[in-house]
Amino acid sequence: MKTLKRISIFPLALITLILAIITPTAEAADKGYRYWGYFQAGPGARAWTPAMTGPTVNMADGSVEGWAFTFSSDAIPDANAPRVAPDFTRICGTTKAPGAGKKRVGVVIDFGSAFIKPKGEVVPRSFSKCVVADKNALGVDVLSKVVKLRAEASGLICSLNAYPAKECGAEITTPAALLNK
Repeated sequence: MKTLKRISIFPLALITLILAIITPTAEAADKGYRYWGYFQAGPGARAWTPAMTGPTVNMADGSVEGWAFTFSSDAIPDANAPRVAPDFTRICGTTKAPGAGKKRVGVVIDFGSAFIKPKGEVVPRSFSKCVVADKNALGVDVLSKVVKLRAEASGLICSLNAYPAKECGAEITTPAALLNK
């Protein structure tokens, strides 16, 4: 009889141990990172696609590049895309088609929500702009025509137009506004 009880308790103990190992701790779930998320929309696209590489790719004429100051963590794994749709016609419709060797690229800069802003900083107004660039210009070249950049040596974009002023990919407590979603 005692052997039967030990056998039935063992699977329960094993499951409890496995769950303890794979379940994130409250501390890990309470922390995440705020950073500049990078998104792209090819010609004719109406939705953002998270960029899987940094802004060192050559985008086509008619594309839209999106940047959003965002937050993600284990509990909230997906960065928020810019809140403005990637509408090339709306952004670049009044800009004349460029000549040979040039392209038009729409750029959307979304400075994010107040609940993720660094303490003591003011969230700048988000904006969109059409950029005419060389045909071979990369995402970072186009972005630098719109904002002043600060980046780490690794290439991680830290700030756009000095927002945020000092940090770069800072770890912060998950904002309560995101936990309630």
